Amino acid sequence: MVLAARAGMLEGVTAGGVSPIFVGRAEQLAGLAAALATVRRGEPAAVLLGGETGVGKTRLVTEFAGRVAGSGRALTGGCLELGPAGLPFAPFTAVLRQLARELGAAGVGALLAGRPASELGRLLPELADPAGQSDEAYQGEARARLFEQVLGLLERLARAAPVALIIEDAHWADRSTRDLLTFLIGNLPSVRGLLIVVTFRSDELTRTHPLRPLLAELGRISWVERLELPRLTRPEAAAQMAAILAHEPSPGLIDSVFRRSEGNPLFVEHLLGCESMVPASLRDLVLASVQRLPEETAELLRVAAAGGSRLDHALLTRVTGLAEEDLARVLRPAVSANVLLADGDGYQFRHALIQEVMHEDLLPGEHGRLHVRYAEAITADPTLVPVGRASVEIARHWYSAHDLTWALITAWQAAAEAGRALAHSEQLGMLTRVLELWDRVPDAAQRIGADHGSVLTTAAEVAELSGESERGMAFATAALREVDPAAEPARAALLLNRRASLAAQGRLESRRDDLTQALRLVSDGRHEAERARVLASLAHALCKHDMQDEAKAAAEEALAIATEQHDPATQAQALLTLAVVVPEGAVSVDGSDVLGLLAQARAAAEEARDCSVLVQAAISESHVLEGLGKHLWAAEVARTGLVEAARYGLSRTSGAILAVNVAEPLVAAGRWDDADEVIAGAIAAPSTGPHRSELWRLAGTLALGRGDLDAADTALARATDLLHASGDQHPQVRLPHAQLQVELAAAHGQTDVALSLASDALSASDLQASPRYSWPLLTAMARVAADVLDTPPVARSPAAADLASDVLATVRREAAKLAVNGPVQAALRLTLRAHAARASGAAADALTRWWTAVAEWDQLGEPLPLGYALYRAAEATLASASGGRTAAETPLRRAAGIARELGANRLLEDASRLARRARITLAGGPAAAEPTEPDRPGPGLTPRETEVLRLVATGASNAAIAAELFISAKTVSVHVSSILAKLGAASRGEAAAIAHRRGLLVASD
Repeated sequence: MVLAARAGMLEGVTAGGVSPIFVGRAEQLAGLAAALATVRRGEPAAVLLGGETGVGKTRLVTEFAGRVAGSGRALTGGCLELGPAGLPFAPFTAVLRQLARELGAAGVGALLAGRPASELGRLLPELADPAGQSDEAYQGEARARLFEQVLGLLERLARAAPVALIIEDAHWADRSTRDLLTFLIGNLPSVRGLLIVVTFRSDELTRTHPLRPLLAELGRISWVERLELPRLTRPEAAAQMAAILAHEPSPGLIDSVFRRSEGNPLFVEHLLGCESMVPASLRDLVLASVQRLPEETAELLRVAAAGGSRLDHALLTRVTGLAEEDLARVLRPAVSANVLLADGDGYQFRHALIQEVMHEDLLPGEHGRLHVRYAEAITADPTLVPVGRASVEIARHWYSAHDLTWALITAWQAAAEAGRALAHSEQLGMLTRVLELWDRVPDAAQRIGADHGSVLTTAAEVAELSGESERGMAFATAALREVDPAAEPARAALLLNRRASLAAQGRLESRRDDLTQALRLVSDGRHEAERARVLASLAHALCKHDMQDEAKAAAEEALAIATEQHDPATQAQALLTLAVVVPEGAVSVDGSDVLGLLAQARAAAEEARDCSVLVQAAISESHVLEGLGKHLWAAEVARTGLVEAARYGLSRTSGAILAVNVAEPLVAAGRWDDADEVIAGAIAAPSTGPHRSELWRLAGTLALGRGDLDAADTALARATDLLHASGDQHPQVRLPHAQLQVELAAAHGQTDVALSLASDALSASDLQASPRYSWPLLTAMARVAADVLDTPPVARSPAAADLASDVLATVRREAAKLAVNGPVQAALRLTLRAHAARASGAAADALTRWWTAVAEWDQLGEPLPLGYALYRAAEATLASASGGRTAAETPLRRAAGIARELGANRLLEDASRLARRARITLAGGPAAAEPTEPDRPGPGLTPRETEVLRLVATGASNAAIAAELFISAKTVSVHVSSILAKLGAASRGEAAAIAHRRGLLVASD
């Protein structure tokens, strides 16, 4: 859970890098897979796959072909760009060449069942049959025989295994290729097991393109499906960038590349190393469609490009001076060629890069004149642009026209308008432009009515609202240089306070230095309001670094002064800090005092009408409620905060924080699907700040619980990249991250790695400072150590046992000193002690402790730890002297039911394995209770015999095996005799050797 809220750009990037992983496209890949399943059933299917240039059609069908190859055959041929006539049957020649390479010419001929292949020889000379060759042209009977031979060849191939025939770039197909495709698709009902996939560039299909009528005709056939491959979403593009860079890209880089590429994968690859200009490798591709247009249309497009990627018809008419009918006539070829898209009352370039490249082509004088005309037109009639955009557009055009005075004035006006609209990022951009132009306009202060220091101060404030902390610190530092602390102590103190707030993710020492200096400046009794604000900030900083006593003292003093001064915003900030430190100080375990403080803070924030404080109230309240185990209440408060953040334009900065505060309690409450939705939406949003790492960490935690270790690995890697980039050292971030690292390594079976990570975390972390985040981490470490120590000695290494003992001993020492605040931490302590009892072999003690933990988790309504405690209670019941199957059935079945409802596959596998060993039938039947193939039995070995064999291979005696599997020693003897007979082994050692050699001991868990 997050209590409170860097952007780099290009570092060591190589342009044009190709993503080593396949990103997104799950829906389209599923559509192709469904079509393949259709032909496997003997039904016809064909897919027409369209998409713009560079959107990834080839990458998609290549990925699909790789998947087909495992159980069938993929044949791929591409059309060639050789002018209007094309190369007859080019893709089918490529397909035949692939077959001849794989099967040999004789093998291809054999597929025709003795029929002559004379017509196929026209496409590929290796298949020619001189005796059967005729001189007929490609018409009449010869053409018909060719079509029939291609169909027959594919039909016989598909009899052996499904065939996917992939024809790429059909927009370049010649007439003959189009005719053969039509013939094959039309005859699919007579061919079992053949799927045809055709790709084409949808942006190349002008109104007169010959492929358009064919697509329309084929689209009317019931077994033909048309798919459109869209551009990547922002998170998908971010994943592509991360794969190319081999590290998490900064939010600023993601924003820049995604804005310019608009999610086109090819453009993402090429733009990833080019901050401003379009690389030559991409320029020609982008302009290809423009170069085919009439010159007067291309010239008008250059004029339009100066206006932006989208502009109204009326604005373009005003700037060009053309009559309505003349403008429409000249633009019509661009619309027909899909360069421009008609969009309501205006036009939009099909891709932003077309506009960018054409704008770069303007000559210097032409460039300036056009932007002046746009600025003057919009100034005269602001309705020519969308509502609220006039001031920003005017400022942009004056700046592009290099009229510095008007650029400065209009940027200042645009900043004010953006501020009123809560468009903080746009406001910061305009303020940055004012500062950039300041020294180039001699009378800048008189022009805008504000001095340089005031602009810097405003920029620092807006930078904080925009999440641009590093830029904000630079602005605040520059503003401080222009203030005389002796003459203006209050102003200097507030700037120091702002800089400390902007450094929230940095080291406490630097923040405290600024705040201490600020307090000295306002300690004379004349600036009490400013002193209260600084004290409230200091209290928050101390609280974030787990210095609870100092934080409480500073917050109480700030509250007293703010109450006297009637400053509700500062009152709210101080109350929020007090609400956070109360549970940590164990003032009120039941939370009643805490909830009262939160109510007071919320009321003060509402009175202040301060948007930042209102959002901070939602962050702090949800954080505290989650710590008290009030999960759904916490999620609802945070969800309301998300709405408020969006209303006040704070989604970029506070969105990720609040999303974590929504998702984390949903995970704890077992609402995993809801949490997934929140996490995915927040990751997709263009938010800033270090808390994006926590979103990925939560995604990894969910994936781990579901048993999807690959997804968990990916999420942890993304979280780690973001965490390293932010340098965030707060326990609320670092400790849960360390917990996921330990648990994921253990889930992979890398016990030594998990224990080493645990040992490192124990030595590197001040666990006593943050009980809330230390208890879950210590409990996870205890679980990993207990799993090792609970393993029979013959099945573990002495080194692992020693390390596990050391880790567990340290965990117990730290836990003995750690405060317990609230019911969640109390339940975690009980769970940790149960693990310790399990590790020590104290069966009776472990049984008692597990049932106590069950009772605690049951009251809290956290299903996953409850299910796990039930599973361990059942296990301890079976192992106890008085235990039995009957007593273990109820908790084990309940644990399995919880696991099924959650989708917690790892817990379900544990419960199913224990049920098989104890011969307990879980509700839902065997198929629901255990994996389809839990083991790999050898020839004739039953699953039970495989379990026995695995224990035999560890050197366990019959008695030890009996105890492990909850069966009698006599039954074990019978199983061992059967195993020796089936494997042809003379001894237990030989049976173990055979099992290892044949790979019979690969465990499902």
